[in-house]
Amino acid sequence: MDETQIYARLAQIFESVFDEDSVELTPELSAKDVDGWDSLAHIRLILTVEKAFKIKFSTSEIGKLANVGDLVRLIKART
Repeated sequence: MDETQIYARLAQIFESVFDEDSVELTPELSAKDVDGWDSLAHIRLILTVEKAFKIKFSTSEIGKLANVGDLVRLIKART
């Protein structure tokens, strides 16, 4: 799976989790850039990503994620 495919699927996930279709995913996008991206939304996001991509992240991997680019790289490494 390449980065374009990952971003396309993540766009659908972000739309679902944040109930917002105007979030433009960029590698630099982080929680501070999205209204409603709090700790609970972060957990929902990670769980939805794990289910969609059929992967499981460790707590330390999740803790190191600073932005969407980090998430995409982690997904790409696991798929």
